[in-house]
Amino acid sequence: QVQLVESGGGLVQAGGSLRLSCAASGRFFGYYGMGWFRQPLGKEREFVAAISSSGSSTFYVDSVKGRFTISRDNAKNTVYLQMNSLKPEDTAVYYCAANYRSVASPKAYEYDAWGQGTQVTVSS
Repeated sequence: QVQLVESGGGLVQAGGSLRLSCAASGRFFGYYGMGWFRQPLGKEREFVAAISSSGSSTFYVDSVKGRFTISRDNAKNTVYLQMNSLKPEDTAVYYCAANYRSVASPKAYEYDAWGQGTQVTVSS
């Protein structure tokens, strides 16, 4: 099973930016659809963004459209989440996930592997 390691989280002021990275193990990263999810403290995990295996298809939750961008570099086995114009309500633990169906899916149950998460805190 693929191993996923997130990095890039931290504390930022409202209006600031962060870029999250998720590095994947193994030789088959280019076949995986990838997603980012987040879980605010005391709340359910929610979908943020997803990208297909080729990068040709992306999908975002409405609350981050125009502020967040998901991208991937298959040569580096890495998926990114560029987060701009951050808001306090973006505070959460952010998880990356891989699905073996190559699709950009917003559905958590379609993902086969998950990282451990990275904390993003946006202060007002």
